[in-house]
Amino acid sequence: MINTAHKLVGRAALLAATGHHPFARHVIRPGTRPRGWRSEDLVAWLLPSGTGPAGGAIGVAAPAVDLFAALVAEGVLPHGQWVQLPRTDPQTLAGRFDIARLDEWDFLWTDAPPPRQTDEERVVRLTDADHPALAALIDEAYPSTTSRPGDPGIVDWYGIRDGDRIIACGADRSRGDIGFLAGLTVAPDRRGRGLGAALTAGMTRALGSRYDRVALGVYTDNVGAIRLYRRLGFTGALARTSIQLG
Repeated sequence: MINTAHKLVGRAALLAATGHHPFARHVIRPGTRPRGWRSEDLVAWLLPSGTGPAGGAIGVAAPAVDLFAALVAEGVLPHGQWVQLPRTDPQTLAGRFDIARLDEWDFLWTDAPPPRQTDEERVVRLTDADHPALAALIDEAYPSTTSRPGDPGIVDWYGIRDGDRIIACGADRSRGDIGFLAGLTVAPDRRGRGLGAALTAGMTRALGSRYDRVALGVYTDNVGAIRLYRRLGFTGALARTSIQLG
């Protein structure tokens, strides 16, 4: 375990230890009282229950794995909790944790407005009245997403309409002091027309007017989406391995 002489308490201390990293600013919400640990090559934290993933770390993977394996052994992290680790080989993790689910993804961010995209002006903020149409689009186009109408963690929905139909949508899951895009999707029969780029650019511009960084998460194997996001200015990157404890 990380030397207890380097314990940290509170959001301000953890953000300072990470150099105010965008990922830490996103996951460690204002108003919470996390606790954490710091070493030369790692900053790790535990968050209060009900605020999202139970723990996370930035830095070198090996000491992060050691720390969280010890916390699990001590009963601090029960089954069902999520932990967000530096990118780690799945075989290494399988030998240290009982894992219900493992996701490899990248946290990407930008601090600049995106290049203007064709049809970006069609991106609008949606209302509660649009929730049934949003749910229908999500069920058809992105059924595995956890971003759905009625989720209390969603600040706003944005979308592109074609008449009465919503043909693209995305959720504003901003928290803390980082803008965050989630659940971006386009109707299957409208893909390949640049609507994904228009939606991402429009939402990034809208959130960028309120935050100094805008971020999103993308599965590492979604090469096409990563290429698009980089073209739109999401050049900051942090490789993540998230595990749900079995």
